[in-house]
Amino acid sequence: MRHGRRLFVLTFLVPPLALYAVFVISPYLQAFQISLTNWRGLSPTYDYVGPENFRRLLQDHYVWNALKNNAIILVALPIITIVLALFFASMLTVGGRSGKAGVRGVRGAAFYRIVYFFPQVLSVAIIGVLWKEVYAPRSGILNGFLRAIGLDGLAKPWLGDPDLAFWCVLAVMVWSNVGFYVVLFNAAMQSIPRELYEAAMLDGAERGEILRKITVPLVWDTIQVAWVYLAILAIDAFAIVQIITDGGPGNSSDVIGLRLYGDAMNESKFGYASAIGVAMFFLTLSVAFVSLRITRRDRIEL
Repeated sequence: MRHGRRLFVLTFLVPPLALYAVFVISPYLQAFQISLTNWRGLSPTYDYVGPENFRRLLQDHYVWNALKNNAIILVALPIITIVLALFFASMLTVGGRSGKAGVRGVRGAAFYRIVYFFPQVLSVAIIGVLWKEVYAPRSGILNGFLRAIGLDGLAKPWLGDPDLAFWCVLAVMVWSNVGFYVVLFNAAMQSIPRELYEAAMLDGAERGEILRKITVPLVWDTIQVAWVYLAILAIDAFAIVQIITDGGPGNSSDVIGLRLYGDAMNESKFGYASAIGVAMFFLTLSVAFVSLRITRRDRIEL
C-alpha cells in the first residue's frame, strides 16, 4: 500500500469512473447531439438541423401547456408536502403532553411512523394503479364512500373532468411523498435538545409558535434538501401522470416528461424529444440552483 498507493487508487477508481462515463455521461452527450438532428429513431440516417428543434420548442403550445402544469406542481408539491410533513413530524416528536418523562410525541408515535412511511414501500406503478381505481367513477372507493354517507351530489368522474384530473394527480403525488419526509423530519427533530421545548412550554409558547421559532430553524438544512428533491420531482412527474391519466383528458394533466415520451415513442420524433430532454436538463439545474439560493440561510449551532 505504501509503495503502490497510486496503482492501488487507479485500480479501484478507474473501472467505476469508466462505467459512469459510458452509462451516464455518454447518454447525456448523445442526447445533446441528437437534439440537433431530425432523427426519427427508426433509421441509421439523419440530418443535422441545428437549433431548429429548439425553435419549434418555443412555439409548441403543447409543451407550454405541460410546462404550466409542471410550474404549478413545482410550487404546490414542495409547499404542501413540507408543511404537512413538518406538522406530522412535530406531532410525533413533541406533540404529546409533557410529563415526568419530559416532552414526548403523541401516543403510538412509532406505529404512526410506519403508517406514514407505508407508501414508500410501494412502487410508483402500484400507487398509480391503486389511485386510478380509487378515482374510478362507478367502482371507485372515493365515489362509493360519498354515496354511502349520502353525498351523491359530490360524486364525480374525477379523472374524466378536465378541471379536476390535474388536481387529483397532484393529491396523489403529495400522498405518496409526505410519509418519507415525515420520517426524515422526525429523525432531524430527534437531535434537538428537549430542554429547548420544555423551556418554551414553561414560558407559555403555543405548539405552532414552537414549531415556527424552534423546530423549523433547527431543521432548516433538512428542509432545504427536501425542497430541492421535491422540486426535481415536480419537473419530472412522468410516471404517476402516465399511469393515472396519461396526460388527459384533453392534455389537462400533461407534464413535460410525458410530452417528451409521447414525441419520442408515439410520434418517432427522437430529435425533437431530445431537444425537450436537453431543455429539461437545464431547467432542472436552474431550479435546483435557485431553490438552494432561496432557501439558504445562516446555520444555527446548538
